[in-house]
Amino acid sequence: MNNKSYFFAVDLGATSGRTIIGNIEDGQFSLEEVTRFPNNLIEQGGHFYWDIYALYFEIIKGLKEVARRGLKISSIGIDTWGVDFVMIGEDNAILRNPRAYRDPITFDAMDDYLKHIISKREVYDVTGIQLMNFNSIFQLYAMRREGNAALKHAKKILFVPDALSWMLTGNEVCEYTIASTSELLDPRTKQLDERLLASLGLTRSMFGKMVNPGTLIGVLTDEVQKMTGLGPVPVIAVAGHDTGSAVAAVPAKDEKFAYLSSGTWSLMGIETKDAIINDLSYERNFTNEGGIEGTTRFLKNICGMWLYERCRLEWPEEVRKLSHPELQGSAMQVEAFRSLINPDDTLFANPSSMIGAIQSYCQQTNQPVPETPAEICRCIFDSLALRYRQVFGWLKEFASFDIDVLHIIGGGSLNKYLNQFTANSTGTTVLAGPQEGTAIGNIMLQAKAAGLVKDIWEMRQIIANSLELVKYEPQDQTAWDEAYEKYLGILNIKD
Repeated sequence: MNNKSYFFAVDLGATSGRTIIGNIEDGQFSLEEVTRFPNNLIEQGGHFYWDIYALYFEIIKGLKEVARRGLKISSIGIDTWGVDFVMIGEDNAILRNPRAYRDPITFDAMDDYLKHIISKREVYDVTGIQLMNFNSIFQLYAMRREGNAALKHAKKILFVPDALSWMLTGNEVCEYTIASTSELLDPRTKQLDERLLASLGLTRSMFGKMVNPGTLIGVLTDEVQKMTGLGPVPVIAVAGHDTGSAVAAVPAKDEKFAYLSSGTWSLMGIETKDAIINDLSYERNFTNEGGIEGTTRFLKNICGMWLYERCRLEWPEEVRKLSHPELQGSAMQVEAFRSLINPDDTLFANPSSMIGAIQSYCQQTNQPVPETPAEICRCIFDSLALRYRQVFGWLKEFASFDIDVLHIIGGGSLNKYLNQFTANSTGTTVLAGPQEGTAIGNIMLQAKAAGLVKDIWEMRQIIANSLELVKYEPQDQTAWDEAYEKYLGILNIKD
């Protein structure tokens, strides 16, 4: 039997999930994936749902596997995507599978709420959160407007990681970082805002006790212990929002860094002591999400590899069979900056054809229309890097410190072409890694709760000691400066 003690991380994304074990020994960490599984959207009755019971089943399955292997688990932590929530009834049962943030019910809900209930500026001044139609506040408004039966009968509303922790422990909490994605939380008071709740017909008592990352939620229920073969293992509130856990894992040496969490979404930001809420942050639609140890993640959501992923699904089978390096390598052989798009244009939010949307954008802006997979891929990569430059420039204006380096974390940290383009475009040194930032942050926060590390900087030092980052230095500055001017011109044409 292995006598090491492990931390068990549940890392759930919008398309897949994993359970992972990790431990810290001699100033370094190690990870091992236990299980991997899909997270499928369910379409029914014109709506999209998450299968919360399937996710719970997969967590139990992962716990059974570590028990089967005779591994000692010190604690469990769960992180997920943001904004979505589960409703619990008076009989302490889940009322319905949770709606997914891509549900079409929210498409007009934001504009309707901001026009008739509370103004756009007032909501932003309270929350500092980037206004996006799928934020929890607008989901709840849309559900209230449609007379949603589950919402009518809800005793408690728990964000997804908190709901899964409740299913494991029976205890209800409202973890700070995940609550901050809702656009219902005031980052100054660090509490849900009573006026915003009242505007939805809700009360503060409908949500769990606000807790910070590192808080003990409870231990596994007798029922879960029996199912898994484990004892009363503690469940810890990590940074329940996956980006919160990922940013906690940025292996920075000091505060003078920006980060890019690169995946389906790209999230670029800085870590600040206090929220930044002013006329300029409102105009540029930046967000202030909760971080660990009282920090704020001041960032902007950018449509990331969603563009590429959707195009890849549409390409012929012989193209889909190519590895990512093969396909992306072919894109490096075509003309640079031939066609550029704004990745965050509403045209790309959820089109029936992403290829068609990109081609339409280029037609509307009088550019050559990309036809081949290589041309489309090159268009996406060039455009993302230029969008990163724009947002990075804004961050430098907001930051109270000089930004020395851009850390790229997440799955996109393996994309050598886009990483180099990002260094070229921003004119800044890029350090890529870790790929498994979210799981590492989850595990490190459990280790902090266990007293194995004292603070975020010791966590980051251990992470830096445990892996080798890939460095990218800026190249071809003149060409990228000229491309950026072209990009800004295209944005003006589209606007």
